[in-house]
Amino acid sequence: MEQPASELSAVLTDNQAKSRFEIHVGGELAGFVQYTRRGDVITLVHTEVDDRFQGAGLAGQLARFSLDTAREQQWNVLPSCPYIRSWIERHPGYVDLVPEDRRAGFGLGES
Repeated sequence: MEQPASELSAVLTDNQAKSRFEIHVGGELAGFVQYTRRGDVITLVHTEVDDRFQGAGLAGQLARFSLDTAREQQWNVLPSCPYIRSWIERHPGYVDLVPEDRRAGFGLGES
């Protein structure tokens, strides 16, 4: 799966071999979201953007791409990464990806 993104001519990919969603800028790895997956559950573990690309909105693009991919694949999301969890809080349209019985444990409320 590959999706071009507008900002900084970024390209987003799912690097399944490394279990991470990646964002490349100018052909260079600029950041990633590390994940683990078992069946239909994906745990988003860690988000990292290289210092040289900080402030360009790449982490947000990675979060959206990761969650959109999970939605397309009908995966349940466990947002263990603090950045992903806070991103979902700011974009409540993605809360439904987190199993209802797990939301409170991530501080995402009951509904």
